[in-house]
Amino acid sequence: MMDTELSILQISDLHILADSQQKMLGLNTELCFLQVLEKACNELNSIDLLLLTGDLAQNPSSSTYQRILKIVEKQGIPCYCLPGNHDDYRLMQQVFKQGIIHCNKQVLLKNWQILNLNSQIIGKEGGELSRQELQFLQKTLAQTSEYHTLIAIHHHCLASGSQWLDKMRITNSQEFLTLLQQYPQVKAIIHGHIHQQFEATSHNIKIFGTPSSCFQFKPNSQQFAIDNTPAGYRFIKLYSDGKIESQVQRLLTQNQPLELSSNGY
Repeated sequence: MMDTELSILQISDLHILADSQQKMLGLNTELCFLQVLEKACNELNSIDLLLLTGDLAQNPSSSTYQRILKIVEKQGIPCYCLPGNHDDYRLMQQVFKQGIIHCNKQVLLKNWQILNLNSQIIGKEGGELSRQELQFLQKTLAQTSEYHTLIAIHHHCLASGSQWLDKMRITNSQEFLTLLQQYPQVKAIIHGHIHQQFEATSHNIKIFGTPSSCFQFKPNSQQFAIDNTPAGYRFIKLYSDGKIESQVQRLLTQNQPLELSSNGY
């Protein structure tokens, strides 16, 4: 039996509001994040790394990111963050540059590397990988063939089955996936944005979508729709031979009522 080399916790789409008592779609998103993080820390034997994969803040401000910083610091788990369409990436980089929380694009752990990509188009809900981002990706992969690679990004690169959401996936997804096919060390892509569980394989690369830590989108919906499935997180096991195992865990119940409205998303 293989020993687990690394244990990764992914939490996505926090949508933390400016006021800790505010609610979005009927949920206190900060309380939801606390509940999901606490559940993960209580259930998992060990966590080597926490990845927050975008939309950390709904309306970004320094105080919002500072509150996230304090929550993460209490758990004492090394944490890396990447931006979603709602985030202010420059502000994230200013706040998350101390202690155990950072926005580094490359993380080396044993014989694995994690590449945290920025798919944000400022002012838009959809995603894209800029020429600079693709150049970083290609150069890094070309120089690190000895490392198994996990890629983390906010927006999705394969159709989710929800027509309204798939209008917001990475516009140059095919270019992105074609590039990755040239580098067999790439084992998986993890993302958020779709607020639901998703699993697929593209040219031997596993692709995992992760539920939000607050409200969920209804799968296979043609229009915006909220699902009553509880919030959750994704746990990823990385083995020394390049094997990956992953599963989603959820809160037992959605503790607060959901208001069906797209206002603010």
